[in-house]
Amino acid sequence: MTSSALALVDVLAAEGGGAGDGFQAPGLSEFYPEPIAEFSLLGVDFAITRITLGLWFATLAMLVFMVMTVRKPSIVPGKMQFIGESGYSLVRDGIARDVVGPRGIPFAPFLASLFFFILANNLMAIIPFAQISPMSKFAFPLVLAAICWVIYIYIGIREQGAGRYFKDILFLPGVPKPMYILVTPIEILQNFVVRPFTLAVRLFANMFAGHMLLVVFSLGAVYLFSRDNFSIVFGPISALMAIVMTFFELLVIFLQAYVFTVLMGTYLNGSIEAEH
Repeated sequence: MTSSALALVDVLAAEGGGAGDGFQAPGLSEFYPEPIAEFSLLGVDFAITRITLGLWFATLAMLVFMVMTVRKPSIVPGKMQFIGESGYSLVRDGIARDVVGPRGIPFAPFLASLFFFILANNLMAIIPFAQISPMSKFAFPLVLAAICWVIYIYIGIREQGAGRYFKDILFLPGVPKPMYILVTPIEILQNFVVRPFTLAVRLFANMFAGHMLLVVFSLGAVYLFSRDNFSIVFGPISALMAIVMTFFELLVIFLQAYVFTVLMGTYLNGSIEAEH
């Protein structure tokens, strides 16, 4: 079993999360690791943890990968160039062109950057020695969602003008005027609160749940292998489930990066088009 799983067993046992020497279920402490370094800047306290290092590593790895894919471009692409072009084509054709619309191609670089950034950080969930995605902490998806919120509101104002854009949100065309009493608050809530919140929660919840599942099965296997009697039978089952869930998590990692980017594409489409 992984070294991080063994370390978690020691930590959880030290915390005394259960009764006696029974199985200590993983808790939220995994998402709040001990700070590696702490400092203050302008009166604000900052802490660098292994999750922070994972975010930095994933971002750097993504940048290095993107540079390597275009370092020596050729008509017949090599493996790195092929992977990079395939990923970019997926976003450009499948999202910028098909979801955002005919005017969506200029947004392809931003959407591709968003997709690869989320994908790189999601992959940290199954990378040895990291084994936790920064996106499993709500603050990171929330910041991404806030950035997306600012961008699609700005694009809507730029493309339609502030008056027309907010008028179409507050007073939907074709709706009877008495219904505005009910519809307008719903539209305000949906466009300015629900959209960014659900965008962040969807990514966070999936990565959080995936990490907890992997930890439960990994720790369960370590614990069962250390017991006698029938535990020796169920230990391999738990270990096998940890492997199966890792492959399932890999699917979720790609899917969540794609879904987040697609949703941003739909919001951009609503900002560009005159009607919502």
